[in-house]
Amino acid sequence: MKAFVPELDLHKYTVDDALPKVDQFLYEAYTARQRSVRIIHGKGSGTLQRAVRSSLARHHLVKSLRWGEQDEGGAGVTVVYLAD
Repeated sequence: MKAFVPELDLHKYTVDDALPKVDQFLYEAYTARQRSVRIIHGKGSGTLQRAVRSSLARHHLVKSLRWGEQDEGGAGVTVVYLAD
């Protein structure tokens, strides 16, 4: 079995392709008992960033989220804390 990597890079995806990947990633993170994960959406035009953060804010497995710190990728990354 492959070890779970607590980071999802969405740089090359459209919103329609990215959101199902986020959902699957959160489920896998939760079942792997991760407390937090990083989602890399980049800055770009902000479309993917806004869609991902909006989806995360409503997701039942998400306890809270925050922007990445400067050394974590800043506004191009969202750090997600998973529900207990």
